[in-house]
Amino acid sequence: MNKPLLFSWIISIIATSGSLYFSEVLHYVPCTFCWYQRILMYPLVFLLGRAFYDQELKIYRYILPLSILGMLVSGYHYSLQKIPALQQFEMCQSGVPCSGEYINWLGFITIPLLAFTAFSFITVCMGILMSKNNND
Repeated sequence: MNKPLLFSWIISIIATSGSLYFSEVLHYVPCTFCWYQRILMYPLVFLLGRAFYDQELKIYRYILPLSILGMLVSGYHYSLQKIPALQQFEMCQSGVPCSGEYINWLGFITIPLLAFTAFSFITVCMGILMSKNNND
């Protein structure tokens, strides 16, 4: 059993479930950047699940681009929420503003920060998987 692969898969399941909980149960309408993060996270559940089942250790080739891009998008989204000067560059012109905060736990934990954390853990796990694979 490959622990980084399993851990990545579990994180993607938790992140996807949390995203669906916020929108389908709590009825938080996703902004444009939230949709981009979903587009990058949701496929990871299936890709990592299949890779874990098959013990496909070279899956990092496909996961790393998605997780790194997800880190960039969610990091920028979080910056829009927390740095007032960036809000003038906000791309969400209609619907829910990207700088809006549905949750703000402890004064700094927002949905984009949760996504950033998930993408970061998956990226680190894939880096570990890549280094193990290259050393073998």
